[in-house]
Amino acid sequence: MTSLLHADETGFFGAHGGRFLPPQLEAPIAEVAEAYADARNDPEFAREYEALLTDYVGRPSPLFLAEHLTEYFGGARIYLKREDLNHTGSHKINHCLGEALLAKRMGKKKLLAETGAGQHGVALATAAALLGLDCEIHMGAIDVEKQHPNVVRMEFLGATIVPVTDGGQCLKDAVDSAFATFATDWKDTFFAIGSVVGPDPYPTIVRDFQAIVGREARKQILDRENRLPDALVACVGGGSNALGLFTAFLEDEPVQIYGVEPAGRNLDVVGEHAATMTLGSPGMLHGMRTMLLQDQAGDPDAVHSIASGLDYPGIGPQHAHLRDMGRVEYVTASDTESLEAFQLVCRAEGIIPALESAHALVQTARIAPSMGRDEVIIVNLSGRGDKDIDYVADQLRG
Repeated sequence: MTSLLHADETGFFGAHGGRFLPPQLEAPIAEVAEAYADARNDPEFAREYEALLTDYVGRPSPLFLAEHLTEYFGGARIYLKREDLNHTGSHKINHCLGEALLAKRMGKKKLLAETGAGQHGVALATAAALLGLDCEIHMGAIDVEKQHPNVVRMEFLGATIVPVTDGGQCLKDAVDSAFATFATDWKDTFFAIGSVVGPDPYPTIVRDFQAIVGREARKQILDRENRLPDALVACVGGGSNALGLFTAFLEDEPVQIYGVEPAGRNLDVVGEHAATMTLGSPGMLHGMRTMLLQDQAGDPDAVHSIASGLDYPGIGPQHAHLRDMGRVEYVTASDTESLEAFQLVCRAEGIIPALESAHALVQTARIAPSMGRDEVIIVNLSGRGDKDIDYVADQLRG
């Protein structure tokens, strides 16, 4: 049986993944692969990483029983994995510290990355400052405007921000821009991809560093409930926070798993959503084979989500494989539904969630009422919504 957990020796998860590169990127990506293969087997590297997670990030993040949401929906007990309480405010710090440590191990001087909502950029700029590295962040011009608080944070942390005005001026275009820079300036630079996407070994690297989320959640729910959850829910753009939670439970068949992607403003209109798994087809993007929203020529479609971190026309190849295998069910949540979930959690639990995380809460609202009171859902609250409050206020006024 094809593995749910691991890529094969060529970097494929089933039919998805691999390493498809122009000649100028073959050497730098091969260098990353060799360095990570060495680091992942080094106990000292693991000890340094885990110490930072504890002493710097503040892990383990709590698993919080949302009693008011549970009462509101009247069904399953709802637990929130509070990644929003990590230093920098999201799950992104988990892999950014790992990638920064790997870069330093390789002797690199600068971290390079793309960002959408800005959480990956903030986390990477934080890791760069901590470890004494330079940092350059490429960000779509639309997202620079939407996520201004995070842009300011990155600048305070010493990062150089590169606004990207090509294409749709969002996450996909920021990735294109960062890859182009890396191709010409890689000798002293480490490209720290911000999700479980890209050419092998990046989907594995980011997944491995994010897997701490699921390991903690598994232990915490067993301690609290003396049983595994009945369902897991997480939002999916590229898919790092989702795989972070899902990985520890993939081989537990009774646990239902849901990934929630953006239905945006209108699922029936190209450019008005980012529902890759729902409406996409196999294609090539950013050095990998995966599910892709694309036109007849195979070029990525324009996409939209109210959550900047989810407006990506592809998805991590392991997610595409998990869908093929029937292990994870991928559903959608619209902008309007996500805004409603955002407000509900604010008022019911005193927690301001990221708009990305609000998508996961939409699916939770759908399934919880029909489940028994003795059943359990874990939702990955992947980030906090400080970055979104001005934008949400504008949307609600509109």
